[in-house]
Amino acid sequence: MTIIPSVDLTDFLSDNSERKQKFIKKIGKAYEEIGFVALRGHFLRNELQENLYKEVKAFFDLPEEVKESYEIDRIGGQRGYTSFGKESAKGKKEGDLKEFWHFGQEVEGDNKLKAEYPKNVIVNEIPNFNSIGMEAYEMLEKTAIYVLRALALYIGLDEFYFDKYVINGNSILRPIHYPPIKGEPKGAVRAAEHGDINLITLLMGASAAGLEVKNKKGEWIPVTALPEQLVINVGDMLERLTNNKLRSTIHRVVNPPREDWNKPRYSIPFFTHPISEMSLNCLPECIDQSHPKVYEDITAGEFLNQRLIELGLLK
Repeated sequence: MTIIPSVDLTDFLSDNSERKQKFIKKIGKAYEEIGFVALRGHFLRNELQENLYKEVKAFFDLPEEVKESYEIDRIGGQRGYTSFGKESAKGKKEGDLKEFWHFGQEVEGDNKLKAEYPKNVIVNEIPNFNSIGMEAYEMLEKTAIYVLRALALYIGLDEFYFDKYVINGNSILRPIHYPPIKGEPKGAVRAAEHGDINLITLLMGASAAGLEVKNKKGEWIPVTALPEQLVINVGDMLERLTNNKLRSTIHRVVNPPREDWNKPRYSIPFFTHPISEMSLNCLPECIDQSHPKVYEDITAGEFLNQRLIELGLLK
């Protein structure tokens, strides 16, 4: 790993306080500097990742009319299928060159949240699609919880500060298909430059290159990771909560060279969202004379709703 810092979650999970502190400092500094890390030692097994990609490819190979039968109106694409070109980055007119699916939280022990979240959509044509998708969801959520515990300690909070917001939170697992490019894109790209909405995003290895991040000099840098690593970046909610201490780095997925236009790309990010009532008001620990408060008060639910409107997924 040469582009973004690499960390190992087993250091944080160890009983060795020196290893744990080294992990906390390294991931915290990386998120202050570039907002991305490559993480090994997570809970997503290689076999599960391979099985998930197999199921995802089978779904996107279904006929268009079958996929469209799983597109649910009036929920901002938060569950089920979203068809090609419907989502655009904030401030962009052109729709991204992708279609995607959303798995969401299966709430346990909280009837209020269970009623608030849309239900997951069951795909009848592919028997293992939902079970494998939700198994991966749980392993990525577990990984996210431990990463956020490390960040809580780095910020100066109680280690378990984020647990009550992320457990049963409104997180999303999004399998994405970027189909072969069949004609001149006319300004559209696979995913236009953007910052993620959520707290942190966990990305397993994509099927092809294309992800780039913008560094502090304004240069676009390709992001590559080893097969056993997850790429994890800060989202806008965490940047806002920490008053810009931890940075949500702008990134994009560029179109391949023309000779590779006939090749599809698959990518599966996990967007770690808290419960909607979580306050995103800037933390006192991140405000001082040199770093005055820069954001107005808002809840996670209000912020998410604003962004879904900006993305064209809600009216």
